[in-house]
Amino acid sequence: MENQFFVDSEFLSEKALEKKHRLETDTSFRISHMEYMEGMERIESDVYSSVMKHVQSYDYDRYTADDVRAALEREICSVEDFKALLSPAAKPFLEQMAQRARLETSRHFGNTVYLFTPLYIANYCENYCVYCGFNCYNHINRMKLTMEQIEHEMKIIAESGMEEILMLTGESRSMSDVKYIGEACRLARKYFRMVGLEIYPVNTDEYKYLHECGADYVTVFQETYDSKKYETLHLLGHKRVYPYRFDAQERALRGGMRGVAFSALLGLSDFRRDALASALHVYYLQRKYPHAEMSLSCPRLRPIINNDRINPLDVGENELCQVLCAYRIFLPFVGITVSSRESARFRNGIVKIAATKVSAGVSTGVGDHEEKYTGKNADGSAGDEQFEINDGRSLEKMYGDIADEGLQPVLNDYLYM
Repeated sequence: MENQFFVDSEFLSEKALEKKHRLETDTSFRISHMEYMEGMERIESDVYSSVMKHVQSYDYDRYTADDVRAALEREICSVEDFKALLSPAAKPFLEQMAQRARLETSRHFGNTVYLFTPLYIANYCENYCVYCGFNCYNHINRMKLTMEQIEHEMKIIAESGMEEILMLTGESRSMSDVKYIGEACRLARKYFRMVGLEIYPVNTDEYKYLHECGADYVTVFQETYDSKKYETLHLLGHKRVYPYRFDAQERALRGGMRGVAFSALLGLSDFRRDALASALHVYYLQRKYPHAEMSLSCPRLRPIINNDRINPLDVGENELCQVLCAYRIFLPFVGITVSSRESARFRNGIVKIAATKVSAGVSTGVGDHEEKYTGKNADGSAGDEQFEINDGRSLEKMYGDIADEGLQPVLNDYLYM
């Protein structure tokens, strides 16, 4: 079979198994991943064509050591220079790239590192994404928090000192509709200075509503920018529609969001092309919306429930470091987030070079912050995690470790007047 991530579950009904297997093997059974579904907003934008023009023509094996040296010597990194820095020819120059990245980070961000934490409020999902622990065919403990439970979780997180929260749901409109997410945003405003969302993509008017409810920024993972690979990985649900997902950040900005974040999930496809596409997605949107704050993250695959075989295909820590340094050199003003998917050792190192934001006190489960933060759970129930984290440090521990590295941990970098 083409994709090594497919798993079966003995908990699926015979009818569900039949549909799952047909989705995996019979391409005629799937809807086109390039066709919009009913209710999905189309916007006129040239960003997609601008990005794909470069990605489709990117032959990273043609770059040489001389190209990399030239890129590192230039004060301003062009798109062509960035391509050289992502290429295999740049691997022997990792130390020089790190030095240049560190200089750019210090120049534009000082020695500060920003801290936040995610809060999953639901893990119901209507998509079949073969690499994700939340996918609709995985037999997991599903949970959707009530507003009372959400507020309880927020109080616990806020008491730790955290000032920014990133709220996440599984991608299910029926279980986590926009009104539900908006109510959660209003609650979050009571406890946090900064409120981010990582939810299913929505239309411009819905982003406007969520912004009015208190959301500051939106994060959307494209997962992979390789359209053909995307089709084989996203077999069912709204997430299957590739162009609607691609335009999500632009719709969010049109809806009034102050900031947007971008990412590919490295290891799903050719990581160099996905890294190029992610950065160019930022590059072109930044020119259309210069007022907006934009950031990049660089997560790698992690094992999920029912499938511990899911891991990065070809992205080691050196390759990840190369991508992050290239991001910083190419986009010196853009924030870079490194998630708890990575080890404490790696995160401690990369914040001294290129990263400006890290998560702390992380749980990717639903309703378990009381247990994680205090060692007890009010009712013993919780929803299963989306993936295994690799760095479970608390805010207090993370704060201290960053300070010990000679950096300044910060909890808030924006004030509303």
